[in-house]
Amino acid sequence: MHRVALGARGIAAAMLTVLAAAVAEAAQPTSTNEEAACTLDGGARHTVVRVIDSETVLLDDHREVRLIGALAPRSPDLSPSAEAWPPEDAAIAALRAMVQGKSVSLATSGRAQDRYGRRLAHLFFDRDGERVWVQGEMLLAGNARAYGLPGSYACMRELMAHERAAREAGSGIWGNAAYGVRSARAVGDLMRRRNSYEIVTGKVAKVTATKARTYVNFGADWRRDFTAGIEQKVLRDHPEWAKTIAALEGRRVEVRGWIQYRNGPYIDIEDPSQLVPADETLPGRTMPPSEAMTSSGRRETDETEKQKRPAPTTAPGALDL
Repeated sequence: MHRVALGARGIAAAMLTVLAAAVAEAAQPTSTNEEAACTLDGGARHTVVRVIDSETVLLDDHREVRLIGALAPRSPDLSPSAEAWPPEDAAIAALRAMVQGKSVSLATSGRAQDRYGRRLAHLFFDRDGERVWVQGEMLLAGNARAYGLPGSYACMRELMAHERAAREAGSGIWGNAAYGVRSARAVGDLMRRRNSYEIVTGKVAKVTATKARTYVNFGADWRRDFTAGIEQKVLRDHPEWAKTIAALEGRRVEVRGWIQYRNGPYIDIEDPSQLVPADETLPGRTMPPSEAMTSSGRRETDETEKQKRPAPTTAPGALDL
């Protein structure tokens, strides 16, 4: 079995053209998130016979493969009469244009399958003599958001760097309010988005450690306000990162994950990539006061919208094969 390495040392000339006006500044690893170079286990080549949806393909050996690391958009309307959702249609079209009927190479790391039995893998294909990373292309075009699953958080630094380039350019879903970065203060808005994957930004009010979890609280009332929680096992698995959590008090951070209800809106942190200081990330589009309502219905402002951040200076992590 050969190894496929992804790094942040360079970027292909073709991508430089695309990213001339939209590059990201966080392709470098930091001691805070303890991320090493991304290395995947390469597998056999197969042909994609059908694109099932915006993140799943069917191979010629009848296996279904889910593109781990790139969460494509789905319609918020789950009713049987729901109409087509343009962001989802755009993602399906982009994926189909890249891989439909083409030979692809699979690369994996960690967890092999999702709960539906689909293979979790990164896909690569050849284009004009260049090896192209499918997940990277989906993120770069704004057709997906970076994410992971328990046991499958490999290459998050590179995935998030590609996402950040799209956010900077306002490409794809990043120009759509449905995928805007949410304010941690907009408790009511977050509660209405339970069971959805969101990126939330806000200033940490207090960090509290218990025997079971460490809680990162974003308000004075932990029974109501937004909170991120980290199980002790996650902290033990990332000891250097764990040492930095208490120092987040008073800092603005960005949290990504699935909104749950646990004494108010809550995100479970399973990997350091889900909790990052905001000055190490790209702000994206935080929902304006007119769209972010508290649980009492009162509109609130968010200082994030007023802050101006320097333009990014480096390109996202590229393929280093």
